[in-house]
Amino acid sequence: MCRQSATVCLIKSPSRRQRELADMNLRLSALPDPRARRGRRHVLASVLLTAACAVLAGARSYAAIGQWARHAPHDTLTGLGFHPRGSFGVRVPVSASTVRRVLAGVCPGGLADLLGQGPDGTESVAVDGKTARGSRTDTTAAAHLLSAVTAAGRTVSQLRVPDKTNEITAFIALLEPFDLTGTVVTADALHTQREHAKWLVEAKNAHYLLVVKGNQPKLHAAIRTLPWKEMTARRYDRERGRRETRSVRTLTITGLGRTSPISSKR
Repeated sequence: MCRQSATVCLIKSPSRRQRELADMNLRLSALPDPRARRGRRHVLASVLLTAACAVLAGARSYAAIGQWARHAPHDTLTGLGFHPRGSFGVRVPVSASTVRRVLAGVCPGGLADLLGQGPDGTESVAVDGKTARGSRTDTTAAAHLLSAVTAAGRTVSQLRVPDKTNEITAFIALLEPFDLTGTVVTADALHTQREHAKWLVEAKNAHYLLVVKGNQPKLHAAIRTLPWKEMTARRYDRERGRRETRSVRTLTITGLGRTSPISSKR
């Protein structure tokens, strides 16, 4: 069973060796094909790569993906892994209906892991969730995705948050397969949970930077009582369409079983 909490499939989470394969066709070969064996014309990896290339080229619908595939040059179809057919060795592209069936049935968790960038060597990993635009239908709620992104802006993986729950339930499942030793994991106030912090430090040997707001009233009140005014503030300006002046104050708290640095950012 895949670790994707919203969909049950036939595989477990990909290994580190599978995620690091340079050949994308070899990576995607680890995914189970949702189609019946009888009647397959194209391998799974070719269908998925066609959809990815078409979307990168601007396709925004299944029909547009099929149109991009029909007009793709012969050498492009060769690179995508389509097999030659007939006496003339013509490579026939995948149809829009096949792309629709494959993308609707393929394992989303395994696909995200295999196409993601491993966090090895990065200083930090940011965890955040967003609702996928246009994913809502008359019968299903919009898909809410929780993603992990490296400091360089490369997506590590993402999971769909199960309906009627929130991002908290998917936090550990998202990061579980990856080696986070020495990595700083950042997240918003929703993930400022005792269980998350303990799991990152004890199970993953990682560091964390979590925001404290009113959702943790006791912790928030305790932090506000600290002697922030006695600390020297480091100020810096940033311009992103407007001028901002921010300050950072840092405190080191002892006597809690281990040294705990706490910072205040305004």
